[in-house]
Amino acid sequence: MKWVIIIPDGCADYPVESLGGKTPLQFANIPAMDEIARMGLVGQSDNVPLHFPAGSEVANMSLMGYDPNQFFTGRAPIEAAAQGIVLGPDDWAIRCNLVTVENQVMVDFTADHISSAEATELLRAMQENVNDSTLEFVPGVSYRNLLIYRGRPGTPSPFSSDTRTSAPHDLTDESVIDDFARGPGCDLLCNWMAQSESLFADHPVNKARVMQGKRPATTLWLWGLGKTPQLASFHSKFGIHGAMITAVDLLRGLAALVGWDRIEVEGATGYLDTNYAGKGAAAIEALKTHDVVCVHVEATDEASHEGRVDEKVKALEAIDRHIVGPIHQALQKQGEYRIFVMPDHPTPVNTKKHSHGWVPFTACGTGIKKDGSTTYDELSAEKSGLRFERGWELIPKFIQGELS
Repeated sequence: MKWVIIIPDGCADYPVESLGGKTPLQFANIPAMDEIARMGLVGQSDNVPLHFPAGSEVANMSLMGYDPNQFFTGRAPIEAAAQGIVLGPDDWAIRCNLVTVENQVMVDFTADHISSAEATELLRAMQENVNDSTLEFVPGVSYRNLLIYRGRPGTPSPFSSDTRTSAPHDLTDESVIDDFARGPGCDLLCNWMAQSESLFADHPVNKARVMQGKRPATTLWLWGLGKTPQLASFHSKFGIHGAMITAVDLLRGLAALVGWDRIEVEGATGYLDTNYAGKGAAAIEALKTHDVVCVHVEATDEASHEGRVDEKVKALEAIDRHIVGPIHQALQKQGEYRIFVMPDHPTPVNTKKHSHGWVPFTACGTGIKKDGSTTYDELSAEKSGLRFERGWELIPKFIQGELS
């Protein structure tokens, strides 16, 4: 038996006027996903309890079969795991975005998709400027980076589970005045952010970017802090070995924490220009050595954050053509299989931010009964009546062949 999980991040949406009142899933040409619906079933899942922020960190943990109420500690420590960073009992990981804030408005949460090299220079300058042995700025990919706070044994931590921060991608085009850190340690976080603003204002990296017509990285936005979660391995839960294909550290980190191998694909960018075909081919190859393979694609979420419905449709069609279709064909030739498609959370193009709510899924394969569905989209899933109010209970049913 082989299992495949495909995550078109944030693809769930609401009717869009420019698409004739259809959602991107309804409008897009996705014959491979529709074939899975015809061969199997569709349904709905709610992956983010209302008391959590509507982010990928909670949603993907839930999607992979882990109850966030039990295991979630924050986004940053998951991404730290992706980089092999070991956090001690007194340490905290903090997500560190390079963003563009102008007149207290979040103009661009990616700083115009700043390059990794430019980001590394800015973080190096910040490290030298802060001159604090408890802080370690760790470059990641583009605007996505980390700050590690190394606590001293016997010294009370400045942070706690009551420290509250806001995800910058949920603040696009909005004032940030009321969204700075709150609670224990907020003064430190806000102070470090203020230092970055002063330091970056005249930094050569930003001067060069402005000369090139690009937005500068005005601020380090600190959020998503936490300590390392303790997750049982996927193998201990289900007795099977897995692999993750993604360009995003959050999913790499989840894979590391549950004991999955991580497969890197050349040209996988975590953006609209990602190597879709490469991901599909890598998944088919990984099935030769792994029981379950998960393919995560960030492009649909990025298109939503930019409010570009045309690009969201294109991304869905590329996922269908280069990932879902070839993988399903390969599975059908090899024998017993189950294939599953579902986003982690909705990211409506009209709001440009993550939201709580139902997301549609479709699955087919060995032991999965047909329910008469003909298309994979939000409306079809709503009509099916198959719902998982606790999203973390869905994948176990899929793995164990009890999804019906």
